[in-house]
Amino acid sequence: MSVLLNKRKNANIIIAGIFALIIGMGVARFAFTSLLPSMLNNRLDISFAGLLASINYFGYLLGAIFAIFIKSNSLKVKFFRVGLFISFFTTLVLGLQTNDFVWIVSRFIAGFGSAMLMVVGSSLVMSRLDIEDKTKAMGIHFSGIGFSMVVTDILSRTVLSYSSWDDSWIALSILTIVLGAYSFYILDEQENQSFLKVKGKPFKMDSFVIVLIFSYFTVGVGFVVQGTFLPDIINSIEGLAGFGSNSWLLAGFAGIPSCIIWMRLASNYGSVNIILICMCFLIISILIPTLTSNLFLNLLSAFLYGATFIALVGLFLNLGGKIASSNPAFLMGALTSSYGIGQITAPLYSIALINKYNSYETTLYLTAFIMLLGVVVLYLNKNKEKKYANN
Repeated sequence: MSVLLNKRKNANIIIAGIFALIIGMGVARFAFTSLLPSMLNNRLDISFAGLLASINYFGYLLGAIFAIFIKSNSLKVKFFRVGLFISFFTTLVLGLQTNDFVWIVSRFIAGFGSAMLMVVGSSLVMSRLDIEDKTKAMGIHFSGIGFSMVVTDILSRTVLSYSSWDDSWIALSILTIVLGAYSFYILDEQENQSFLKVKGKPFKMDSFVIVLIFSYFTVGVGFVVQGTFLPDIINSIEGLAGFGSNSWLLAGFAGIPSCIIWMRLASNYGSVNIILICMCFLIISILIPTLTSNLFLNLLSAFLYGATFIALVGLFLNLGGKIASSNPAFLMGALTSSYGIGQITAPLYSIALINKYNSYETTLYLTAFIMLLGVVVLYLNKNKEKKYANN
């Protein structure tokens, strides 16, 4: 037991980071997608669901921007812990209240808390790992996003099998306490530890960083449509009603090893090259539901979605952390802000297009096109990555 409580041990730092991602990404964000089919039947309509998604992402965006200005490790730890408390209370509220205004406020604040756990938490993990090459270790850390989908979905399904969606939110809030306690303990203030001193070249904004930020914006757009509506997209396809929940669980399982695999490839073949390949696979996953009603291919779409969008988060944030190694939270926050803008934009145009055409097809076409722009711009600038190779 004492080994698990060692705050300097790299494995414990990674476990604490994964637990934080399960709370910040799984409970505070993805559980909404997992429970959406049940809530659409009993609580929400599709327009209000889209609004809640955008509100949540808006809170996440503000949190990511706020993270840019958190400089000291002491403040990072404090706001990381604020994120843990926010995730618990905003989740509990969803199980106890049905007032629309309360839900809007709750999802907004939950988004802010999610950013504290994702951006600030990942920055703490990266800063504290006592490893020369952190790319592979951060791949393990970001696998927590896949775990976040699987763990929260399985818990939600279990509760739904004998109760209702509101009890699922209460169960998720209890999960937050259990996992959050470990993260709270391990990622505390240790200003005097030598491995907390982040070394690296001074960071300066340049054209490549701007391209990276734009491309990550398009990934945010590419992520969020399926990230909000995937179970309902699958259920809406002729002959596939009832398979939506399975598709989300499959995406989560695909996501668990994806960061480890893709970031290992990035370590060998270059981050940008692997990012471009990953983005192309995500575009394919977005387009598959528009092209066929075949069950296998649509489950493949869900698999590719989970295997790419989670890895892209890890790839971009890890690259940003290396580029701005003297202050990884700064560029991680800037990247996450652009991602957040994409997440806010996409559900809003999705709602308009879904209501107009009574299907997801036009939304998915537009989303794939926006992502393609990100691929083209990044490809045209990929050689500029070389200047950061020795950071």
